[in-house]
Amino acid sequence: MLPKRKHSRAFRGGTAVLAAAVLPLLLANPLALAQNASFPPDQVKRGAALYRTNCESCHGVKMVGPEWAIDLQKFPKDQQARFIDSVTNGVRNMPPWGDVLKSDDIEALWAYVVTGDKRE
Repeated sequence: MLPKRKHSRAFRGGTAVLAAAVLPLLLANPLALAQNASFPPDQVKRGAALYRTNCESCHGVKMVGPEWAIDLQKFPKDQQARFIDSVTNGVRNMPPWGDVLKSDDIEALWAYVVTGDKRE
């Protein structure tokens, strides 16, 4: 049997102090969270397929579309709620997709938008 560490409690306390120091910084900068978000490759791939089927005709190939459509390459990565609301309920000339796409489909689209298009 291994001996108990003498400083295990101090380490746990140190971890709590570190978390308390870092968490406010991340919350103050949601863009950092979005940019560092890692999405499962399958989710991004599914989002790309959904994009090609449902979004590409207006937002363009590889998210490069006409001037009248929102440029999804420049969509603020810290505004996931805005993205979900816009896709679900529509905005300006964009129709609502909430009856067509399930919430996990919209999450996959978000993963694709945040990750960017890596297709050749």
